[in-house]
Order: sequence, then structure tokens, then C-alpha cells
Amino acid sequence: MKKLSLFVLILCTPILAANGDFSKTEAKIKQAMQSDIRSAKELARDANRLPVQTLKFFGLRDNMKVIELIPGGGWYTKLLAPVLGDNGEFFVAMGTGRVSKTLVGKKGMEFMSIINDNSNIHRKKGAKFYSVDAFSLKETDVDIVFTFRNYHNFDQASRTLVNKAVFKALKSGGIYAVVDHTRRHMQADDNENRRRVDPVLAIKEIEQAGFEFVDYTNLHYRADDELRYEVGRKTVTGNTDRFTLKFRKP
Repeated sequence: MKKLSLFVLILCTPILAANGDFSKTEAKIKQAMQSDIRSAKELARDANRLPVQTLKFFGLRDNMKVIELIPGGGWYTKLLAPVLGDNGEFFVAMGTGRVSKTLVGKKGMEFMSIINDNSNIHRKKGAKFYSVDAFSLKETDVDIVFTFRNYHNFDQASRTLVNKAVFKALKSGGIYAVVDHTRRHMQADDNENRRRVDPVLAIKEIEQAGFEFVDYTNLHYRADDELRYEVGRKTVTGNTDRFTLKFRKP
């Protein structure tokens, strides 16, 4: 019953296929997956994160204009930058410090542009979640904005600001791609679920920003994750249940 509400929404939602042939983009993703700049730990996560299938689901094509939010250490950045390098445009935004220090100048990363988004990510004293001030992503007519396992980082007011900024950056028909660790529906905050998000809540919040919820995939559904423990615990780390949601700007 823990995911019933989400499944009800899924059953009522049309599944839309991306336009165009994915084969050329798929070949580029697989080539990027073999890059020397990827660490052994990053390679080991391929089987769990399924980048080819995930990016295909979201409709990525190698000629698109793409933003990745909060790239962290650059796990997806190392794939997206070379894939989009010849025919598309690729930007990272918000929390770009680590990729700025470690990836600039590396092979394939010359295609990565860093947005000075002035997001001012900060955590107030005693707060569990991060906050942001109102900001703009600067770019417009973007095809896809990705955020991988980051939505949980922010308080509700800041999630609203992020969703509004993404909506403004995307072109009409553009995709907002959201992946994060699943929390039980309507479960209150506790010490075990800070890095989890109720997917039904995420859908409602993103729709309130003006998006249409268009699709969902169970690629990252994990039946063994009982949604009880912090995602870093050894019993679930690397095997958390993650919701994978696709939204579109009308």
C-alpha cells in the first residue's frame, strides 16, 4: 500500500514517447561510460543507476540543450557533457563547486558550461534542509533539466523556487527530469527519512509550478527497500527505491 497513491496517478497518466531515434545518442552514452575519467566506484554504480535506460526514458538526444542541477561529484556530468558536446549544449547549475574543481579541463568536459546561477544554497542554523534565495538559471529554451537525487535536499519553500526557475528556463514542451529516494506517502520527517521524498508530494509541488506530469518508470523501483531506513545505511545504500518522474512544460 505504501506506493498506491503514486500508482493511481500513473494509471491515469498517458505515456508519451520521445521523438527521434535514440540509437546514436545511446552509442555516445555507452562510449562515455567507458571514459578514463570515470572512477572504479562510478563504473560499479552503472548496474544500479542504469544510465542508458534512464536517459532514454527522459528522451535525451545528442542535439539538445540540457541543464543538470546540483551535479555533485559529476557522476552524470561525465556522461552528459561528451554526449552533448558535438551537436548540443550542456550546462551545470547550482552547487557546481566540486565539478568546477575536478572536471574543468578534463577530456570531454570542455563541452560543459557552468552557470553562475546565484542560487545561494545555504542551511540555516539548526535546519535539516537547505534553502535557496530566488534565482534564475539564466538560460532559456532548454530541452531538458535533470536533477538526480537532489530534490530531497531543500525545504518546501526552496523546492518551490527551484521548480519555478526550471519552468522559466525550459522551452514549451521541455522536460523536467526528477529522480530521488522514495519516502512513504505522507510520512512526517524523522531521523531516518531526511534524504527521502514522498513522490506524490513531489508531483503535486511540481505541477503547482505549472508542469504537466507525463510519465513514470519503475527502472529504479527496489522491492527490498522497505522505506524505513536512512539511504546511507548499509542495508539499503546502493539499493534504495527511487522514483523517476517525467514532467513537461506546456
